[in-house]
Amino acid sequence: MSADHDKLALARSFLFVPATRPERYAKALASGADAVIIDLEDAVAAQDKNSARDQLASAFAKLGAPERARTVVRLNASGTRWFDGDLKLLTDLVGQGLCAVMLPKAESALVLQQMAQLLGADCALLPLVESLAGWDAVDALAAAPQVLRLAFGHLDFQADVGMAVGADEVELVPVRLAVVLAARRAGLAAPIDGVTAAIRDAERLQEDAARSRRFGFGAKMCIHPAQIALVNAAFSPSAIEIDWARRVLAAVEAAGGGVVSLDGRMVDGPVLRLAQRTLAQSFQTTGYAPQVG
Repeated sequence: MSADHDKLALARSFLFVPATRPERYAKALASGADAVIIDLEDAVAAQDKNSARDQLASAFAKLGAPERARTVVRLNASGTRWFDGDLKLLTDLVGQGLCAVMLPKAESALVLQQMAQLLGADCALLPLVESLAGWDAVDALAAAPQVLRLAFGHLDFQADVGMAVGADEVELVPVRLAVVLAARRAGLAAPIDGVTAAIRDAERLQEDAARSRRFGFGAKMCIHPAQIALVNAAFSPSAIEIDWARRVLAAVEAAGGGVVSLDGRMVDGPVLRLAQRTLAQSFQTTGYAPQVG
């Protein structure tokens, strides 16, 4: 995994921007979002798909290397008439520094394997689970080559299954848990949760993001720049959590790798890994770079 992929594995916020609005690419990248998803799928009407590719190709070439490394492209789903053309474009963009590709309606590990072979080892894959078939295949998707993180598209999932969920989305508890556990079993970075559609409801956004973090998600997709600061804050460790994690690593180092107790609790492997992940996440806001090997 490259250094750019390491950063993407820790990204807290993923801001969508339509591929047909190239004048917004740079603004999105300067919004404070950890990563930007340029969307060739839902945000682009069928009659505009070809022109969207042309606009993306032209505008991407004008981005600097750091911006390209924070850019993800969501192509159209496998089986659509636009999929092959999107892949051809993305092969070129990966050669120019595109960091990752998001596959919507991911349902087949074989498709991900074929994408990995075509796009090459420099491109991370982000399968978007948003259907019952995707949920059924979630472990296979997580284990596919070059998958960096899973993402959960809860709105499309509801539509696919025919669900009508309440504000607390308790009906989606088993689905979210399945995505988090699949990522954990595959050794992936914490998955990315879906958008909050109410862009002017800060309270709802905070509640959604807090719930996502409690479940074990590490990031959230966003549809408006105003959502970025709240999402970043929700997925950033608190000062108390960072202090605890630093003390864990210091205690382990002082013990020379032996058994150690901190605050009356034995520090075993899972506790150490939690401390390492906490400090890795804190790097986004503090610049503190721990050893996480």
